[in-house]
Formats: sequence, C-alpha cells, structure tokens
Amino acid sequence: MTGKSDMGARRFGAINWLGLYTLASREVQRFLAVWTQTLMAPLVTAGLFLMIFSIAIGPRRGDVMGVDFTTFIAPGILMMTVIQNAFANTSSSIVISKVQGNIVDTLMPPLSPAELVLGYLAGAVGRGLLVALAIGLGLLMFLGIGIQHPLWALIFVILGAAFLGGLGIVAGIFANKFDQMAAITNFIVTPLAFLSGTFYSVQALPPVLRTLTQFNPIFYLIDGVRFGVLGISDASPWLGLAVASCSTLAICLVAWAMFSRGYRLKA
Repeated sequence: MTGKSDMGARRFGAINWLGLYTLASREVQRFLAVWTQTLMAPLVTAGLFLMIFSIAIGPRRGDVMGVDFTTFIAPGILMMTVIQNAFANTSSSIVISKVQGNIVDTLMPPLSPAELVLGYLAGAVGRGLLVALAIGLGLLMFLGIGIQHPLWALIFVILGAAFLGGLGIVAGIFANKFDQMAAITNFIVTPLAFLSGTFYSVQALPPVLRTLTQFNPIFYLIDGVRFGVLGISDASPWLGLAVASCSTLAICLVAWAMFSRGYRLKA
C-alpha cells in the first residue's frame, strides 16, 4: 500500500532518462529542422570572414606565430562560429518558449533542474559539433588545413559549446523579451568573442589589454582550438583546459540554480 510519503517520489530512478532523452531530442531536432539557417548559414558566414580578411589583410600581413595570417585566423573563426551558434541554440529556445507562453510544457514534466540543463546543453553541443565539422571540412578542402591534435580540438569544441550553451540558458532565463536577448548578445557575447584572440595573437597587445584578455574564458577556448588545429597557442593548453572546464562548470551551476528557484520562469 502506498503511503502519503511516497507522493511526488521519482518512480523512474535517480535520473529520468526518458525525459532527458526527449528534451535533448527536441533541442536537436529543433535546429535540424531549419538546417539551412542553423548549419549552412554559419558555414557561409565563416567562409566570408576568411575571404574578406584574406583579401583585405592577408597579402600585406606577415606570418603570425610561424604561420600565414589566413591559416592563423581559421581556427579562431571556427571556434567563434561554434560558440555563437551554441549560445543562440539555448537562448533562443528558452526565450521563444517564454514569449509564446509554452515554457510550462518544459517545466511541468518530472525533470530535475540538472536534467533540464543537460537537455538544453545537448542541443547546443550537438549544433556546435556539426558546425565545427562543416567548417573543419571546408578548411581542409579549400585551405588544406588539417588537425594537428584532434583530441585537443574536440575537447575544446565541446567545452566551448557547453560553456556558451550554459551562458545561453542563463541569458534566456534572464531575458523576458527579444530586445533584452539582443542586448545581451550584442553587448556581452559578441565583444567577448571578438576580443579573444580570434583575429590576432595576444602577444601583440599592450600589457594591460593582454592581462585583461587572460580573464576572458573565451580566449582560452579559441586558443585551445588553435592549438588543436595548428599546434600553436598563446597559452598552455593545459591552463586553457582548466579555465574552460571551471568556467563551464560555473555557468552550468548558475543555470541549475536558476531552474531550481524558477527564477523568471514561475509565477
């Protein structure tokens, strides 16, 4: 006989695998359904960045850290595109649900805050990996750029997608309107991505700016992918791995806390 103490108990084990899989599947199918916008468009944008910088600066710019300028910026553009798309995947999913009023469909099922975070992150990481794969194949086919350390490159791509995916969850929960989300993207995410060594080596910066850059976790993500692809980096990849891992864990804990409290999600 079931007692009152059993009411509300999780009857599917410590982890709701079915619910987690369902949420993760929804987030993945969400971006696959519009693949021309979520996968093809980032590939075109990355190609345009490379072409424009190669034409405008490449011929007049000498080697950077022992490689030509176009080769140097290629991994940075790859990673910048990955993190921007990972952020967009989680933030847009949550904001659209809040604006349309159907966020309750995600909150009502028996999913713990940790499962909600993991489910949303699955979509961000999946989209980031597919974007990285598409751009990586393009770099190999058109520029002949291979991957010197595949495992390092994969680890940093996953960490980058997870970190910005977690930041997208936090931003999506915080924002109640599309213009608030646009402000976060334009004034926080984009500057952090552009001012992180994507188009230059931080060794060329004045000491003050170089020090400030070292407090930007996205710098270590881009630097880590550059090490994985080209075998060169401004900082130690092990330091980058530690900073990226801690930053990802921290932002995911913030997202977990916001889901736990129902911050800006529940009346």
